[in-house]
Amino acid sequence: MARVKGGMVTRRRHKKVLKLTRGHWDTKHKLYRRANESMMKSLWYSYRDRRQRKRDMRKLWIARINAASRASGVKYSEFIHGLRENNIEIDRKMLADIAVRDPLTFQKIVEAASA
Repeated sequence: MARVKGGMVTRRRHKKVLKLTRGHWDTKHKLYRRANESMMKSLWYSYRDRRQRKRDMRKLWIARINAASRASGVKYSEFIHGLRENNIEIDRKMLADIAVRDPLTFQKIVEAASA
């Protein structure tokens, strides 16, 4: 059986990995084996943290809504319950944005939810 040299394919694969690891420290962007490990880890971190970011943002929105609703004299849980009871369908992202940018409008929403 004839010998097959895989230089082109291997070099292309190595270059792809080394390109992805630009900016990594030490040998993690110079040596293929270390770069491949670093690349695999960084891709896993980015996959995991795309989901983590959603959780973190929801926590932030809830904290902002809680602070604004308590300033209006209503607990967060009571406020959300009031929204559901009165069929006011505004998501937490929009509520948090309104609470930060337009406190008067948020006050009116709190009044509508507690009515």
